[in-house]
Amino acid sequence: MNLTAVWAIYRYEMTRFFRTLLQSFISPVISTSLYFVVFGTAIGSRIEEVEGVTYAAFIVPGLIMLSVMMQSISNASFGIYFPKFIGTIYEMLSAPVNFLEIVLGYVGAAATKALFIGLVILGTASLFVDLTIAHPFAMVAFLVLTCLSFALMGFIIGIWAKNFEQLQLVPLLIVTPLVFLGGSFYSISMLPPVWQTITLFNPVVYLISGFRWAFFDMADVSVGVSLMAIAGFTAICLGAIWWIFRTGWRIRS
Repeated sequence: MNLTAVWAIYRYEMTRFFRTLLQSFISPVISTSLYFVVFGTAIGSRIEEVEGVTYAAFIVPGLIMLSVMMQSISNASFGIYFPKFIGTIYEMLSAPVNFLEIVLGYVGAAATKALFIGLVILGTASLFVDLTIAHPFAMVAFLVLTCLSFALMGFIIGIWAKNFEQLQLVPLLIVTPLVFLGGSFYSISMLPPVWQTITLFNPVVYLISGFRWAFFDMADVSVGVSLMAIAGFTAICLGAIWWIFRTGWRIRS
């Protein structure tokens, strides 16, 4: 393992992040505040509690998951796409660095950025509602695993994309609807039985459910199933990345 190469890629990506730190810090604070104004006040006045938890507090895990998933994907996809765009990826491929070290550098940086944003949103949310985290270690574990798994997905999107427009195609048209329909702002138990069954085919449900369990000790699906879903999704992404580097798909062409 060439740790020097991993650290060089990681440091370069984090340096780019810190150049826009103020923007990266202010944006999630404003968006979180707006969500609380719209959902917490407007909808919260009609739905006071969900399974014994105030609605304003109930949506906090969903807000964090929404931002973390989108940030992980966007940071990882842009991080690997830009070297493709300017042609510097060929220098990296010709260097004594294997694909695992490249992935660790880019995905690690993207996951770190998303984790920072998630913690910022958690801190902002605590200004609006009283939050008590029932399982703090599990909360951190779910947050880190989600950052890593979706950063891997973003890495794949960055390799697949042929232009900057395609970088936003999957997050906007696929991931965002799945998050909104995955119980971010409601419990799936509130849905009719037919829609509850349909919703269980949404993989995001298991991530949000496990993360919400860490906060309130309540979940729409089993915590063990949530962990298996994250592990399975991560394994699929790792397998896809291994195949991409093995075949050179969208890298050497």
